[in-house]
Amino acid sequence: QVSLVVNVASECGYTDSHYKALQQLQRDFGPYHFNVLAFPCNQFGQQEPDTNKEIESFARKTYSVSFPMFSKITVSGAGAIPAYKYLIDSTGEEPTWNFWKYLVNPDGKAVKAWDSTVPVEDIRPYVTELVRKIILKKKEEL
Repeated sequence: QVSLVVNVASECGYTDSHYKALQQLQRDFGPYHFNVLAFPCNQFGQQEPDTNKEIESFARKTYSVSFPMFSKITVSGAGAIPAYKYLIDSTGEEPTWNFWKYLVNPDGKAVKAWDSTVPVEDIRPYVTELVRKIILKKKEEL
């Protein structure tokens, strides 16, 4: 599976555009070959202050998100969870704000990272290419 790992925040200026676009990507490619993996984070601007349950409820009710929502975490610095340390080490890119996006290929390798200012639509071609490779490989195996 291809994954797009994103540190989300409910009260960020990027929230509306990103949640809408991430859900569209999930609808178009998921859940068999692709998933957005959302990790709420209150590290930047204290923009994710609610509980895990409240965050998930907000995302599902407001944006109808169908992708996995994880528990609130720390994504950079000494307190970063191991998964994010791996993403940072793999790409050389450490989140400095909400809605950083990491593309992970089916082998679990982080292949690219984008900061908050990059719209999800700019990432779509990269997702499309990786998902296409999965489908072609499965087709060859048939």
